[in-house]
Amino acid sequence: MTDGHAGNQRQASALAQALGRPATDWILSPRAPWRWTSPRKLPGALNAFGPDFVRALQARPRLAIGCGRQAALATRLLRGPACQTVQILNPRIATGHWDLVIAPEHDGLSGATVITLLGSLHPVDDLWLAGARKTFPAFGALPGPRTALLLGGSSAHADFDQAAFDALAEHLQILLEREGGSLLATTSRRTPAAIRARLRERLARLPKVSWYEPGEGTNPYPGLLGWADRIVCTADSVNMLSEAAATRVPVFVFGSERVDGRPRRFVDSLLGLGRARAFDEQLLPYPVTPLRETARVAQEVRQRLRLAD
Repeated sequence: MTDGHAGNQRQASALAQALGRPATDWILSPRAPWRWTSPRKLPGALNAFGPDFVRALQARPRLAIGCGRQAALATRLLRGPACQTVQILNPRIATGHWDLVIAPEHDGLSGATVITLLGSLHPVDDLWLAGARKTFPAFGALPGPRTALLLGGSSAHADFDQAAFDALAEHLQILLEREGGSLLATTSRRTPAAIRARLRERLARLPKVSWYEPGEGTNPYPGLLGWADRIVCTADSVNMLSEAAATRVPVFVFGSERVDGRPRRFVDSLLGLGRARAFDEQLLPYPVTPLRETARVAQEVRQRLRLAD
């Protein structure tokens, strides 16, 4: 159960898949005033998500997984003797309203019902990467080393301007002109259109560049992760960095000095563990142990909720 935001859907679906159970995706449509106060339970909260949800309360699933603030109210309402609930991300109220709460370490949440993880939940593992290579075989024909570039943008905790992205593009241009290979780049919804256009202009001058952005057909993001020999990712996105860290290739973080708060704590953890390194002008290979938190979290959920394998 989510509000439909891609990041929330991805985490909830990843956990359901890792638990190995058939699941139904439910996009919630919260009503006023409850959408303003979720997950706090105001009078009449049973009607917060419309008549379909009211009917669902009469035939509850055995397990409900929610991600995000709106879903936290839905899972709280569903919880009962016949329905166990798992809430992903910090609900900002007492965690005892759910059977389990899964939150990133950088949130600093703790408690008897809390499971913490480094980064975010996602589906990236060896099987997923193999499927991505099969779906996007053309990337495998590009000359190596293949550098995947994952671009985010500014947020409440990150400040990326035109100058920062120009510096990144310049460094990558020098690197590829020196050693050859291919650049596979993709942007996110937070990458401003002006910066996407500027990067396209600069990087398109390189002899071997594959550039993708929203609106250019099928999202090739899985193929980028599957075929990359190394990954460069901006420091603003916990989700992209978590998925990059689950691959078996080096990850280089650009712009960590431009990020603060919880995302900065996550970046610092990746760098401290040696799973990622700060972006530099060489991007030299190093030994990699994939960070695979989703499988570990799913196993802990099974054990705590006594779910049958």
